[in-house]
Amino acid sequence: MTQQETFLETLARQLAPRAASLTLPWPQPGQPAGFRTFETLSEWRLCVEDLGLRQGIPEIVAAKYRRAQKLYLLAWVDIDLIKAGELVALTALELALNDCYGDKVPARGKPRKPSMMRKPPIKAFADLLDHMVVQDGLTDAQIPMIARYGGTVVDRLRLDREGGPPAARPTLSEIRNDLAHGYPFDGFPRSDILELVRDLIEYAYRDFGTAAV
Repeated sequence: MTQQETFLETLARQLAPRAASLTLPWPQPGQPAGFRTFETLSEWRLCVEDLGLRQGIPEIVAAKYRRAQKLYLLAWVDIDLIKAGELVALTALELALNDCYGDKVPARGKPRKPSMMRKPPIKAFADLLDHMVVQDGLTDAQIPMIARYGGTVVDRLRLDREGGPPAARPTLSEIRNDLAHGYPFDGFPRSDILELVRDLIEYAYRDFGTAAV
């Protein structure tokens, strides 16, 4: 593998040609619920590659995110693999949010005594997403995907609060839970998940720096 090659280029060489183009629900400028058709594997690879994380994201998060990109690329062969890619992308986001906000978000349930044999508590994904909006100031205007295509997403990140506006359904946390727990009626690919996860991870690490780690 030369320096110019990427892991997606290497993987793409091993994929068999596709008999037909790939059409997916994919947001377009002014059409958040639009569709997009990819005529060639090269076009699809470049799109997935363009959704990579910027330099400077901790490698433990970036590695999980690259797994999601690989699954999206493999969807050229079998579109069902996008569903696996969505779940992997959301696990990368959850890891990133625990890293960035875990010390600021209280754990649910009864506190446990610290122990060297016990992992530190993992905070609820819904609480971490809510913290991004309510405490860390995330707005739709700060999400490049929303600025590019229109629409809104922050109402899918917040928790319901008494006296406040209800969260939009399904929330991003509910989407993750449906994927993880085998919800039987969620077979349609959500192609915008990868781009949204990329934007949210980069927002969480916006002050982390740009040097590779």
